[in-house]
Amino acid sequence: MKRTGFIVGFLAPAVLIYLALVLVPLGQALIFSAYQWRGVSAKRKFVGADNFRELAGDHDFLRSVTNNLWLLVGAGVVIIAVSLVVAHLTAAPGKSAKMLRGFSLVPQMVSLVAVAVLWQFIFNPEGLLNATLRGAGLTSWTRTWLGDSHFALAGVGVAFAWYAVGFYALLFGAGLRNIPAEVNEAAELDGSQGWNRFTQITWPMLWSVKRTAITYLVINVMNTFALVFLMTRGGPDRASDTMLTYLYEQAFVNSKFGYATAVAVGNFAVAMILSLAILFFLRRDPTSSQNKAAA
Repeated sequence: MKRTGFIVGFLAPAVLIYLALVLVPLGQALIFSAYQWRGVSAKRKFVGADNFRELAGDHDFLRSVTNNLWLLVGAGVVIIAVSLVVAHLTAAPGKSAKMLRGFSLVPQMVSLVAVAVLWQFIFNPEGLLNATLRGAGLTSWTRTWLGDSHFALAGVGVAFAWYAVGFYALLFGAGLRNIPAEVNEAAELDGSQGWNRFTQITWPMLWSVKRTAITYLVINVMNTFALVFLMTRGGPDRASDTMLTYLYEQAFVNSKFGYATAVAVGNFAVAMILSLAILFFLRRDPTSSQNKAAA
């Protein structure tokens, strides 16, 4: 009995905080999504599932979902690939590795507002990127990058990847350091090097880190707002619109708070489905089955 009381007392504060800050707001969002409401009036009209029916046929919302998914795939692949390279480089002993580790974490110490302003300057028609291209004699390559519907989303993806790589490099670096030394020694004795060693040994051994990194990446991309809003405001012509910028427009521009809450619920649903799918497909640790087979 004392043990049960201790466990309940120990968990109660965390459960209460989670209930107050997560479950209650989520329940409120589900309730508000069933109303037609302007946000500043006490009058609300119950519409049931009408907001979600409208959402299912809303091409602008569906485009924002597509943009989120493109951002996840495009920026996600770049982030994972670059962070793995940085993690390998910083895993080596020496001052240069420590300096690289420090430089890779610099973007994480900068606010997203500063990141957005920096990359706006770089992608500006008279900014650093176009100036570099003109200096290299590649004037025909210059663009109004964030004003071009073909490049705006990619520009946001580059800024997001630059900001995020340091964190994921730190995450994968910790995973690399946790690989047992005898595994690396055995690989060297077997003559396993380079790409073969990475695909056959290192990548499978990073299973738990990989699952955490991809799940966290999905959540981050689905919650992307400040970077997109400050760099492009979802333009041009909704080319870089995401679910949260579309939510902002519906709530604070069109004063459709009930519909905006339905967008928020849709964003939550997409993030949860993707996260659960990742956890399902990466549920089994391949290294554990290998260890059992070896035993």
